[in-house]
Amino acid sequence: MADADLVGRIEALEERLAQARSSISRRFIGQERVVDLTLTALLCGGHALLVGLPGLGKTRLVDTLATVMGLQGGRIQFTPDLMPADILGSEVLETAADGTRGFRFIPGPIFCQLLMADEINRASPRTQSALLQAMQEREVTIAGQHRPLGVPFHVLATQNPIEQEGTYPLPEAQLDRFLVQVDVPYPTRATEREILLATTGAEDAQATAVFTGGELLAAQTLLRRMPVGEAIVEMILDLVRACRPGDSAAPAYVNEQVAWGPGPRAAQALMLAVRAEALLTGRLAPSPEDVRKLAVPVLEHRMALSFGARAQGADLTGLIERVATETTRVEAAA
Repeated sequence: MADADLVGRIEALEERLAQARSSISRRFIGQERVVDLTLTALLCGGHALLVGLPGLGKTRLVDTLATVMGLQGGRIQFTPDLMPADILGSEVLETAADGTRGFRFIPGPIFCQLLMADEINRASPRTQSALLQAMQEREVTIAGQHRPLGVPFHVLATQNPIEQEGTYPLPEAQLDRFLVQVDVPYPTRATEREILLATTGAEDAQATAVFTGGELLAAQTLLRRMPVGEAIVEMILDLVRACRPGDSAAPAYVNEQVAWGPGPRAAQALMLAVRAEALLTGRLAPSPEDVRKLAVPVLEHRMALSFGARAQGADLTGLIERVATETTRVEAAA
């Protein structure tokens, strides 16, 4: 692809993304950073974990995204008694008119393009594990047969950060499958006022489709062709490795406070996410500021503080921000 052609296609995609954000804002008011991070996951071909209290619009956001991105949506409300077959589907024995019997597969709600896994931490580990193969390989194995999922396929899972009764913490292997963790905060007063006026009237605003599934796939391919400077690549490597206790690049406070750090999948996620950040802000290539902005969403669910650090009130978000600031400052000076 010629450089001029690549630039033209990137600029055209930036315009489409601006239209998508405008359409999303008709139903999901404010919270621009939440919207951008969720779009980042879709543009990178990944999944997102939405963490926030009930009533902050997480379900509304996912439903709106399915419409705007032109994807077939599906939803699973996770509960402690949910079984893997309730997600994946099952085979049933049927008797035909001629008396012959055979099995027919009834697909579960996972066979879609944009799956909302609501309150994912309420399901048992056995049921949570049913999503592992789907999230990584975009297919499931049922009765020994591989069944492909929708193309594209994305999981947007929600989780209540404070409720612990009747929940099962997600295992580290599953957390690592989420490209970003999106923390959904309370809206500002001005935003909440807009929400009240927009959602309590006679009519509810509707979003319109901007993309199709095929166009989203093309956008994901184009994003991977965006140039990334050598300095940004080194910055990402330095940041991820500095967050691993025991690594020669890790600062003393990381070795003291972090129990385990991010693996290579975190560096891959950050490499893709900074490209999406550049796209969403109308630039042709990522910058050091993009690395700093994406460090927490990409890394915080892939790390854990040690018991001693938690007892002393250490903050993982603050630690990641400190490492990101120090890493990018060193690279900029070099």
